[in-house]
Amino acid sequence: MAFRSNRIFALLVVLACILPLFFPVSSAKAQSPTAVSTAPEVTAQPIPFDRGASALWQSLQKLRTRASLLMVTAHPDDEDGGMLTYASRGQGARVALLTLNRGEGGANVMSSDYFDALGLVRTEELLAADHYYGTQQFWTRVIDYGFSKTKEESLDNWGHDRVLADVVRVVRMTRPLVITSVFVGGRTDGHGNHQTAGQMAQEAFKAAGDPAMFPEQLKEGLRPWKPVKDYARVPFARITDKGIYDYADGKYYPAEFHNYTDGTITKGELSPAVEIPEGEYNPLLGLTYEQVSRLGLGHQRSQNGGTGMPPAEEQMSPYHRFASLASVPEKESTFFDGIDVSLMGIASLSQGADSAFLKERLASINSLVEKAIHDFSAPRPETIASTLAEGLKATNDLIEKVAASSLSDDSKYDVAHELKVKQVQFGNALGEALGLSVLAAVAPEKEPTGPFARFFRNPETFQVAIPGQQFWVKVHTTNPTNLPVQVGSVAIEMPQGEQWKVDPESQTSGTLKSNQSMDTRFAIHAPQNAGYTRPYFARPDIEQPYYDVQEPQFLNMPLAPYPLLAKVQFSFDGVPFEISQVVQSVKRVTGPGTVLEPLVIGPAVSVAIAPQAGIVPLSSKAFDLTVRVHSNVKGPAKGTVRLDLPVGWKSEQQAFLTAKDGDDQILKFHVVPGRIEEKPYTITAVATYDGREYKEGYHTVGYPDLRPYNLYRASAYRTTGVDVKIAPGLNVGYIVGAGDDVPLSLVNLGINVHFLSPGDLAGGDLSKYDAIVVGVRAYAVRDDLKTYNSRILDYAKNGGVVIVQYNTPEYDHNYGPYPYKMGSNPEEVTDEHSKMEILEPANAVFTWPNKITSKDFDNWVEERGSKFLQSWDTNYQPLLETHDAGQEPQKGGLVYAKYGKGVYIYNAYAFYRQMPEGVPGAYRLFANMISLGKSPQLASTQSGKQRASLDKPKR
Repeated sequence: MAFRSNRIFALLVVLACILPLFFPVSSAKAQSPTAVSTAPEVTAQPIPFDRGASALWQSLQKLRTRASLLMVTAHPDDEDGGMLTYASRGQGARVALLTLNRGEGGANVMSSDYFDALGLVRTEELLAADHYYGTQQFWTRVIDYGFSKTKEESLDNWGHDRVLADVVRVVRMTRPLVITSVFVGGRTDGHGNHQTAGQMAQEAFKAAGDPAMFPEQLKEGLRPWKPVKDYARVPFARITDKGIYDYADGKYYPAEFHNYTDGTITKGELSPAVEIPEGEYNPLLGLTYEQVSRLGLGHQRSQNGGTGMPPAEEQMSPYHRFASLASVPEKESTFFDGIDVSLMGIASLSQGADSAFLKERLASINSLVEKAIHDFSAPRPETIASTLAEGLKATNDLIEKVAASSLSDDSKYDVAHELKVKQVQFGNALGEALGLSVLAAVAPEKEPTGPFARFFRNPETFQVAIPGQQFWVKVHTTNPTNLPVQVGSVAIEMPQGEQWKVDPESQTSGTLKSNQSMDTRFAIHAPQNAGYTRPYFARPDIEQPYYDVQEPQFLNMPLAPYPLLAKVQFSFDGVPFEISQVVQSVKRVTGPGTVLEPLVIGPAVSVAIAPQAGIVPLSSKAFDLTVRVHSNVKGPAKGTVRLDLPVGWKSEQQAFLTAKDGDDQILKFHVVPGRIEEKPYTITAVATYDGREYKEGYHTVGYPDLRPYNLYRASAYRTTGVDVKIAPGLNVGYIVGAGDDVPLSLVNLGINVHFLSPGDLAGGDLSKYDAIVVGVRAYAVRDDLKTYNSRILDYAKNGGVVIVQYNTPEYDHNYGPYPYKMGSNPEEVTDEHSKMEILEPANAVFTWPNKITSKDFDNWVEERGSKFLQSWDTNYQPLLETHDAGQEPQKGGLVYAKYGKGVYIYNAYAFYRQMPEGVPGAYRLFANMISLGKSPQLASTQSGKQRASLDKPKR
């Protein structure tokens, strides 16, 4: 008996250990109450505000109104989240957010993703925030090319009509009654991108309804649309005796605002027409609208590391009205005053035609909505399911009636657009009332059986499917109520134009009774030509300020759709409706536990070369490149990798062998160049596996707790022959900050780089390093650096070289050896072509081992630098001066101080952007800074050990 008890105990212990790995995953609920189309849910689990009775109540509020709103902003995190949340979750409005660019030029404190990779990070961050705001999300094709000081610069880079066309297109797609913006299109907006967003919001108000504007959109099937009102948030910056302050260039301008809807100019303050009560409490949400929005904003961490929730308090957001086609008083209570936003208001879209049938049927539908609201019960939401089914049927019938009516084509289009929104909202509400849930996920070939099978469901799966692969998908459907629901069909939908095989094509099931679940399995076979899950947009280089749209059918959407979705056709009281969800993969993450993410398609073999860009010294006899082979093959994979080289260059082909899906193998290639000239070269890594060649790879962008996405790049190394030298035998300590690729660039120069840990800063031997480089924004993210900063100064005092790269105002606490001031709004020079003046040409930074000239500042990318010092102690020596047009001369970008026997440098110039892009002059200048400890100028102050190491510079 004891033996049997021990066996049972042992079994329980084993189960306790593995249950977290296999415990069933919660199913996704019906689509979010904010959904306005039948597009599948991408996330496996809605946020708490979109579940249960709370979700149903919000859906009912949306059903009773046709209010709609589009906000236009410039970057992710520009949006007025509190206003969007109030409009969507409080007023029931259909809300959309159009963000001009994806924030590619911003900072990143969460990962080392920059440029287009950062754009994808911020795309996913904003999509996560949108769940809380309750908005649809759209983008234009333009790119954040860096901080812009004027609207003129933005429009010169982007092209006025390129931006306006995309904004007009989204207005015609979403057909809002109201357009808003956070920005007014003037100097108070600061950033040139902000000013452009404000102007475009107003221009689109006029242009969207003009069929002569962008007629190619009408050929696509869109139709003109005239919004009724246009608003912008009253500027935060107040008018002073000097005028209005433009923080982008630090100057004052006359207090006047251009109205782009009618061409007039307002002098003086912009008056608020309406104030949005963002601080209003919603008892069903349990928070104020501002608090809910801040939960969303908290997902946008790349720029600041995350935000906190504000206290519950009154919070009003004032908006100025720039235009209204409706008669309204000077002061309004909502954006929608003067507009009939009731369901009966849809009849106004008939444009004067006989619409008696429309008004009658809309009134009938409205009475059903009001009945559902009256009968709503949070403990028993299913009690209104029949009423909602009746409303859905009436809406379906009216859509057919409108299509067959004598209304004009334009009227039919407008009316049908709003009725189809109601059709979706009724379906959402019905699914929420019944508590239906659907989960579609990759499944094992054989489901577990036996008494403990329920604990082994949803095991970890592969994350990337590859062309030609066969796998299984399970769709789990549950009806938790005591009302029977018919399941008409369960099907898997695949990308159009690809010959996927699904067995069976669809399955018909019977009735789901009280608290009953159903599992439906499909065998999936991906075709050999299956497309990879990747952005539908790309650009040839980072200097192009807009994307080329490679799949125009997805223009203005966040991303291309995920490849597989499950669609379940339900029927209740004889009325059909559907719930669909993107097929998920399952993975196990320590901490969060089981994590579901959309299944993606990728290559069998991904090939990446590191670094992606760099330089080759003219005297180089050989150099090394690293190629990473990542396998998505479901089992062992064997192949070869070669380098396609310039004529006369040599390297040996290598074999790779991976054991399983997800394995990486790093291959080191020794490249012997032929004659090197001062010109660009390209080296491409080519993998061969199973008879196919692979010349690209992907990088999964993001950080933990953010939905990942893959950015594809050619497996190419862009390099340039450069006359660059470094001091011999350099050992460099690197203090990693928010993340950058400068260490890899230093390795490219032949420098030994050592990453300094908190322990190294606290008590390690720093004297062994010839230089210590402080990484980007390190003082914002490394508390240990601030704690042990005195050791960094002691290192410099004893003969070391400290180079502090671009840091934000967290650095503005005199961490250097002498006082300095950065200020709360530090200067930046955004024009990467701005004229550079070398102030101290005799300084070793410009003389050894490379002679620096103005040529070394040619071909820089994105910007010169950011966070220039405002003032500094006389012990610091400014070495460079530059400025944007109209800006005061900026000398605080590279300051140099002798400290004891060593050197301390603060450097605001964007080497972290230049060097990973292979900018030759940036390498030459940084090589000089790194070599300072061995320069002849400093030799007289060095120790015997340091003087002994002085030698001819290494080429």
